[in-house]
Amino acid sequence: MFLLELNWLGVLAGFVVYFISGALWFGPKTFYPAWMRAKGKDPAEPQGSHGMAVVFGMTALGALVQVIALASVIWFVAEVQGPVGPLGGAIAGLLVGIGFAAASSLSHRLFGGDGFKVWAIEVGGDVVGLTLAGLVVGLIG
Repeated sequence: MFLLELNWLGVLAGFVVYFISGALWFGPKTFYPAWMRAKGKDPAEPQGSHGMAVVFGMTALGALVQVIALASVIWFVAEVQGPVGPLGGAIAGLLVGIGFAAASSLSHRLFGGDGFKVWAIEVGGDVVGLTLAGLVVGLIG
């Protein structure tokens, strides 16, 4: 089964890079304040009713699933055409980020009343994170 053939060190490194890039993207000095204001909330007030352990735990789980899926796509491409490398991995991450993460969430955000700015900030982080994770997975193998 192909999952056993994934380079799990590459997956782990890609996950760490994705998680850190998300933390930087939504940091208090980057997009978090603009994102909260775009959602009509005060960035200074604590958010979330599930507790930060649940929020970070589920965020980490989601990031891990995404990186495993991305590594699987890269593995299938490599099986057909040979090694992908860091540039190919980054392009795969970019395409997955735009084609799946960004495109699929657009209607959810707009129909949910969040607006284009909320969507752009959210998916911007996903696209950057998946691109970087793809670069790392492609680099490590």
